[in-house]
Amino acid sequence: MTVITSRPTALDLVRSIVVALLAVAQIVVSAFAGSGIGAVANANPSPVLAAGWTFSIWALIYLGFLAYGAFQLLPGQRGRRVHRRSGWWLAVSALANMAWIALFGADGLLLAELVLIVLAVVLTVVFVRLSADPAESGLEQVVFRVPVSLYTGWVAAALVQGTLATGVWIGLPSDGALTIVASIVLLVGLTLTVVAVTNSATGIAGLAAAVVWALAGVVANDRPLAVELVAVLAMAFVAVTAIRRISRSVQPRRVALG
Repeated sequence: MTVITSRPTALDLVRSIVVALLAVAQIVVSAFAGSGIGAVANANPSPVLAAGWTFSIWALIYLGFLAYGAFQLLPGQRGRRVHRRSGWWLAVSALANMAWIALFGADGLLLAELVLIVLAVVLTVVFVRLSADPAESGLEQVVFRVPVSLYTGWVAAALVQGTLATGVWIGLPSDGALTIVASIVLLVGLTLTVVAVTNSATGIAGLAAAVVWALAGVVANDRPLAVELVAVLAMAFVAVTAIRRISRSVQPRRVALG
């Protein structure tokens, strides 16, 4: 397709450099300040706490963000409308992520959850904007569209886990009938939201995969049986919806990758 690119401005260069630096900074912050996150999560368990290996997805998210940071820094990319509409938002997402790491690792779960909500809103804005316009190339899909989609899906799932962990942190019970019911309600809400997005947006593969991955982590972590059953059904619902939408589309690559 033909993409009209404006001549890059000084502000475009500044934005590109800021995004690239933040892509590196959040990896550094995660490496040095993220070591306590697992201990805090385990100290505030909930029925939807995922298995430890689930959180390895952060490595893929950071790698994708780093690839995007390098991609948008290219001279031919800086002046593109898609980066002007999303770059500063993604810069904010990196700042929010680093703030979340610091707050959660320091056992400040309430503030961390508020920051996570901000991160979810920011990523949703970017995801919606990217969904409206097709990618210029396969490279853009791989290093830009898919990473944003994956990140958005993961943070959506993390909101559920974070909400319940925050409840435990402020003194609510970590188990029992009411906690299990609340967990199921949140899982159902997450599933219905993701299915609605999967049925209407483009670039859905990463989002659906991240949510399925998160749900698999819940199932694998020996959670209450009712929660595990709901998580299994949610995994199947999201996966089948995404596969059907992609396979039945006249533009399957765009629907899947953006």
